[in-house]
Amino acid sequence: MNRELRRLAEREEQRDRDRRARGPKRRARRRVNIIQFFSEVRTELKRVAWPTRRQVVVFTTVTLITAGAVTIYAFGLDMGFKRAILSLLESLTRGA
Repeated sequence: MNRELRRLAEREEQRDRDRRARGPKRRARRRVNIIQFFSEVRTELKRVAWPTRRQVVVFTTVTLITAGAVTIYAFGLDMGFKRAILSLLESLTRGA
């Protein structure tokens, strides 16, 4: 490592030590009034890329169909396991 790189590394290490010695930076938070807050919220909401009506309908339909399918699948598994366990317990009680 040449002299210039070594000096650069030493400076970086010194900066790191100084930062750790100072502790974490804390920003002073300033409070804003309620009118300014809602004004900023309104400005941000204007920047949002809102979906079209068609997209909302499609996404809602897909969500409802998926939720229904998962519900039916879980119900089927539940009923299958219930029947399997009950028949297993029934066969164990007959055999005893």
